[in-house]
Amino acid sequence: MRAESERTAAMLRDLKRAGLKMTPQRIAIVQLFAEDDSHPTAQDLFERLRPAFPSMSFATVYNTLDALAKAGLAGIVRLPGKRGDAARFDPRTGPHHHAVCDGCGAVLDITAGTLSPTPGAVKKLRRAAPGFDVRAVERIYRGLCADCARDRQQSTSHARRHT
Repeated sequence: MRAESERTAAMLRDLKRAGLKMTPQRIAIVQLFAEDDSHPTAQDLFERLRPAFPSMSFATVYNTLDALAKAGLAGIVRLPGKRGDAARFDPRTGPHHHAVCDGCGAVLDITAGTLSPTPGAVKKLRRAAPGFDVRAVERIYRGLCADCARDRQQSTSHARRHT
Protein backbone atom coordinates (compact mmCIF):
# COMPACT_ATOMS: atom_id res chain seq x y z
CA MET A 1 0.00 0.00 0.00
CA ARG A 2 1.39 3.45 -0.97
CA ALA A 3 2.00 6.10 1.71
CA GLU A 4 -0.74 8.29 0.20
CA SER A 5 -3.25 5.46 0.40
CA GLU A 6 -2.30 4.84 4.02
CA ARG A 7 -2.76 8.55 4.76
CA THR A 8 -6.21 8.50 3.17
CA ALA A 9 -7.22 5.39 5.14
CA ALA A 10 -5.98 6.88 8.41
CA MET A 11 -7.90 10.11 7.81
CA LEU A 12 -11.12 8.27 6.99
CA ARG A 13 -10.74 5.93 9.97
CA ASP A 14 -10.15 8.78 12.44
CA LEU A 15 -13.02 10.88 11.08
CA LYS A 16 -15.31 7.90 11.59
CA ARG A 17 -13.97 7.49 15.15
CA ALA A 18 -14.69 11.17 15.74
CA GLY A 19 -18.33 10.43 14.99
CA LEU A 20 -18.56 11.92 11.51
CA LYS A 21 -20.81 10.09 9.09
CA MET A 22 -18.90 8.72 6.09
CA THR A 23 -20.91 10.26 3.27
CA PRO A 24 -19.76 10.04 -0.36
CA GLN A 25 -18.96 13.78 -0.23
CA ARG A 26 -16.83 13.47 2.91
CA ILE A 27 -14.96 10.47 1.48
CA ALA A 28 -14.27 12.41 -1.75
CA ILE A 29 -13.00 15.40 0.26
CA VAL A 30 -10.59 13.22 2.20
CA GLN A 31 -9.40 11.32 -0.88
CA LEU A 32 -8.69 14.55 -2.77
CA PHE A 33 -7.09 16.30 0.20
CA ALA A 34 -4.87 13.41 1.31
CA GLU A 35 -3.22 13.31 -2.11
CA ASP A 36 -2.86 17.10 -2.46
CA ASP A 37 0.48 18.65 -1.51
CA SER A 38 -0.51 22.14 -2.73
CA HIS A 39 -1.77 23.19 0.73
CA PRO A 40 -5.28 23.90 -0.58
CA THR A 41 -7.85 26.14 1.04
CA ALA A 42 -11.30 24.76 1.76
CA GLN A 43 -12.49 26.91 -1.16
CA ASP A 44 -9.94 25.26 -3.49
CA LEU A 45 -11.23 21.78 -2.65
CA PHE A 46 -14.87 22.89 -2.73
CA GLU A 47 -14.46 24.25 -6.27
CA ARG A 48 -12.70 21.09 -7.49
CA LEU A 49 -15.38 18.82 -6.01
CA ARG A 50 -18.44 20.89 -6.94
CA PRO A 51 -18.82 19.39 -10.46
CA ALA A 52 -19.09 15.88 -9.00
CA PHE A 53 -21.17 16.96 -5.97
CA PRO A 54 -23.26 20.00 -6.99
CA SER A 55 -25.40 19.86 -3.83
CA MET A 56 -22.41 19.73 -1.45
CA SER A 57 -22.02 22.80 0.75
CA PHE A 58 -18.83 24.72 1.45
CA ALA A 59 -19.46 24.04 5.16
CA THR A 60 -19.13 20.29 4.54
CA VAL A 61 -15.67 20.80 3.04
CA TYR A 62 -14.52 23.20 5.74
CA ASN A 63 -15.90 21.13 8.62
CA THR A 64 -14.26 17.96 7.26
CA LEU A 65 -10.87 19.68 6.98
CA ASP A 66 -11.29 21.24 10.43
CA ALA A 67 -12.10 17.83 11.92
CA LEU A 68 -8.95 16.39 10.30
CA ALA A 69 -6.89 19.20 11.83
CA LYS A 70 -8.44 18.69 15.27
CA ALA A 71 -7.65 14.97 15.03
CA GLY A 72 -4.00 15.81 14.24
CA LEU A 73 -4.30 14.42 10.70
CA ALA A 74 -3.80 17.76 8.98
CA GLY A 75 -2.14 21.04 9.69
CA ILE A 76 -3.54 24.52 9.25
CA VAL A 77 -1.15 26.97 7.66
CA ARG A 78 -1.75 30.71 7.46
CA LEU A 79 0.54 32.28 4.92
CA PRO A 80 -0.40 35.85 4.03
CA GLY A 81 0.50 36.52 0.44
CA LYS A 82 -0.65 36.46 -3.13
CA ARG A 83 -3.53 34.06 -2.48
CA GLY A 84 -4.86 35.97 0.54
CA ASP A 85 -4.65 34.77 4.10
CA ALA A 86 -7.31 32.06 4.08
CA ALA A 87 -6.44 28.98 6.09
CA ARG A 88 -4.58 26.49 3.95
CA PHE A 89 -4.68 22.85 4.94
CA ASP A 90 -1.65 20.59 4.94
CA PRO A 91 -2.02 16.79 4.77
CA ARG A 92 1.60 16.30 5.86
CA THR A 93 1.86 16.12 9.63
CA GLY A 94 5.54 15.20 10.03
CA PRO A 95 8.10 17.87 10.90
CA HIS A 96 8.55 20.26 7.99
CA HIS A 97 8.86 23.90 7.04
CA HIS A 98 7.42 25.74 4.04
CA ALA A 99 8.86 27.54 1.02
CA VAL A 100 6.38 30.08 -0.33
CA CYS A 101 6.63 31.58 -3.81
CA ASP A 102 6.01 35.32 -3.84
CA GLY A 103 5.14 35.10 -7.53
CA CYS A 104 2.45 32.43 -7.82
CA GLY A 105 1.74 31.61 -4.17
CA ALA A 106 2.83 27.96 -4.40
CA VAL A 107 3.76 26.34 -1.10
CA LEU A 108 6.38 23.60 -1.00
CA ASP A 109 7.22 21.36 1.94
CA ILE A 110 10.80 21.35 3.24
CA THR A 111 11.53 18.34 5.47
CA ALA A 112 12.84 19.18 8.93
CA GLY A 113 14.31 16.84 11.51
CA THR A 114 12.34 18.45 14.32
CA LEU A 115 10.13 21.42 15.08
CA SER A 116 11.50 21.71 18.60
CA PRO A 117 13.31 24.96 19.39
CA THR A 118 17.06 24.87 19.93
CA PRO A 119 18.33 25.60 23.47
CA GLY A 120 19.85 28.87 22.20
CA ALA A 121 16.53 29.96 20.70
CA VAL A 122 14.73 29.14 23.96
CA LYS A 123 17.20 31.33 25.89
CA LYS A 124 16.68 34.25 23.52
CA LEU A 125 12.93 33.80 23.68
CA ARG A 126 12.90 33.72 27.48
CA ARG A 127 14.77 37.04 27.54
CA ALA A 128 12.54 38.64 24.91
CA ALA A 129 9.21 37.16 26.02
CA PRO A 130 9.37 35.91 29.63
CA GLY A 131 6.89 33.13 30.33
CA PHE A 132 6.20 32.37 26.67
CA ASP A 133 5.70 28.62 26.19
CA VAL A 134 6.98 27.37 22.82
CA ARG A 135 4.88 24.68 21.15
CA ALA A 136 6.80 24.42 17.88
CA VAL A 137 9.18 26.22 15.59
CA GLU A 138 8.22 26.77 12.00
CA ARG A 139 10.27 28.36 9.24
CA ILE A 140 8.83 29.99 6.18
CA TYR A 141 11.21 30.54 3.29
CA ARG A 142 10.00 33.24 0.91
CA GLY A 143 11.21 33.78 -2.62
CA LEU A 144 10.43 32.62 -6.13
CA CYS A 145 9.83 29.09 -7.35
CA ALA A 146 11.85 27.96 -10.36
CA ASP A 147 9.06 28.80 -12.84
CA CYS A 148 8.49 32.33 -11.48
CA ALA A 149 12.24 33.01 -11.25
CA ARG A 150 12.64 31.92 -14.89
CA ASP A 151 9.66 34.05 -15.98
CA ARG A 152 11.05 37.07 -14.15
CA GLN A 153 14.50 36.56 -15.66
CA GLN A 154 13.00 36.22 -19.16
CA SER A 155 10.89 39.38 -18.79
CA THR A 156 13.89 41.31 -17.40
CA SER A 157 16.15 40.24 -20.26
CA HIS A 158 13.36 41.00 -22.78
CA ALA A 159 12.94 44.50 -21.31
CA ARG A 160 16.72 45.14 -21.50
CA ARG A 161 16.79 44.20 -25.20
CA HIS A 162 14.02 46.70 -25.98
CA THR A 163 15.43 49.73 -24.15
